[in-house]
Amino acid sequence: MSSGIWADPHRPIYHFMPDRERYRINDPNGLIQWKGRYHLFYQFSPHGPYLDDTHWGHAVSDDLVHWEHLPIALSPDAGGPDADGCYSGCAVVHDGTPTIIYTGISPEERPCLATSDDDDLREWTKYPGNPVIKNPPPGLEMVGFRDHSAWREDGHWYQVIGGGIEGAGGDALLYRSADLIDWKFLGSLMAEPLEDRGTMWECPDFFALGDRHVLIASRLPHETIDDVWRARVRYSTGEYRDHKFYPEQVGILDAGGNFYAPQTMLDDDGTRLMWGWITEGRSREAQRIAGWTGVISLPRILSLDDSGRLLQSPTTATDGLRSNHRRIEDVTLGGGASVRLDDVTGDSLEIKATFRCDDAGSVGISVRCSPDGTERTRIVADLDRNTLTIDRSASSLDPETLHTVETGAMPRASKNGYVEVRLFLDRSVLEVFAGGYAAASRMYPMRADSLGLEVFAERGQARLVSLDSWDMLSIW
Repeated sequence: MSSGIWADPHRPIYHFMPDRERYRINDPNGLIQWKGRYHLFYQFSPHGPYLDDTHWGHAVSDDLVHWEHLPIALSPDAGGPDADGCYSGCAVVHDGTPTIIYTGISPEERPCLATSDDDDLREWTKYPGNPVIKNPPPGLEMVGFRDHSAWREDGHWYQVIGGGIEGAGGDALLYRSADLIDWKFLGSLMAEPLEDRGTMWECPDFFALGDRHVLIASRLPHETIDDVWRARVRYSTGEYRDHKFYPEQVGILDAGGNFYAPQTMLDDDGTRLMWGWITEGRSREAQRIAGWTGVISLPRILSLDDSGRLLQSPTTATDGLRSNHRRIEDVTLGGGASVRLDDVTGDSLEIKATFRCDDAGSVGISVRCSPDGTERTRIVADLDRNTLTIDRSASSLDPETLHTVETGAMPRASKNGYVEVRLFLDRSVLEVFAGGYAAASRMYPMRADSLGLEVFAERGQARLVSLDSWDMLSIW
C-alpha cells in the first residue's frame, strides 16, 4: 500500500481493507477454510466509494490477522446473468470442489455458481448454465431475492435465500438440491413468521451451534439519519426439525449501529467464526472526498449460554499485534467524575479492563478523548439495566457524523460483581465486547490530540481493578 493511504487519520490499520486507495467494501462473502488457510471474499467496488460494478474481492490468511490480497475472484460479465453485479453469497465444497453460490444481477436477482480447481482458489469458472434458479418461487410477489447460506444435510444440499415478499415482509426461503444445480423450493424456513419482519431479509446465515440452530438476518429498511444509515442485525436461536426452524430466543446481534451483513464459517477446529461489514458513520459526501468506504470486522467467536442466547467474544488472533504493554491497577471511581489515565493514549489500541462494582449503577471507558473533553466516545456497561451503550454524542466536532447513542441488551452484565470490558480501537473503528455482547461503531474525531482514555463509574462507587492496554501494530 502506498504511504498516502495512511495520511488519512480515519483509515484503520489492523482491520481488513482492500489494497487500494479508492474502493467500496461491504459484505464479507464465501468464508471458507481450504487446505488449512482462511479465505475471505467480500463485496467490492474497485473504482471508489460507490455501490456499482460490484465484484468479489479475495484475500487469504494463515492466522486470521495478516491477509494476502489475491486477484479479484468474480467480476460482472457483459451480457451474462451477473452483468449488473456479482452480489453476496457463500462458499461450500461439493464432491471435493470449492463452489461459490452468489447472486447475479442482470437486472433480476438470480442464484449463480462458480467453481475453482486450484489450491489457492485464485481462478474461478462460472457455471455455463447460470443462473441455477431461473425464477423466484411461484405465486409470491418478491421485492428481493438474493444472498445465500448453504449446508449439507441427509445427503442433500440445502440453502436459504434472503427474500422480501410483497405485503408480508422479510423471509428466508428454503431450497434443496442433490448437485447444487437443480433446486427444489421447499417453502419458508420459518415454522411461524417472526414479528417485525421488515420488508426484506438480506444475507441470511443459518447454522447449527451447540444443541441449537441459529438464524442471522440483516433486515431492511435501514433507519437513515442525516444521510447516514444505521444498521441493525437480528439473530434467532431455536430448534430445527423437519426442515422448519422454531425460534426460541430473538435478539439484536450488535449494539453499535454499524455492523451489517455478517457471515459465519466453521473452521477446522470446529469453532464458529463470524465477520461483518462495519459501515460508515459519516455522510456520502465525506466518503466521496475520502475516496473509500467500509471495513471488515475482526473475527468473532460465537457460542450459546444455557438459555440459548448468542454470545460473542474476540479471538486471540490479534495478540501478536500488541506492543508497549501498560498496566494500571486499583483506581477508585465514583462521584460522577471521570479519571483520565495519562499513561494510556493513542488511536490504535487494545484495552482490557476489569471493574469491581461496589454499588455503582454503571461503569465505563471513554476513548479518543481530547484534553478539554470536547471530543470523546463513551462505552457504558450498565449493571442496573444489563445494557451496553456506545455514546457518540460528543465523538466528533464534525456535525455531519453520527452522534447517536446506541444501546443493546447485555446478557451477562456482571459476574460476582465484576465486569470485564474489552475494546479494540482502530482509528475510526471501535469494537467492544462485554458480558457476551458486542458493539461495532465508528467515530471521526477532528482534533489531532483526541487520543486520551478515561474510566468512570456512575450512580455509586466502583473500582478499576486492572486495565491492560497495548498499542496495536499495523497488519500491513
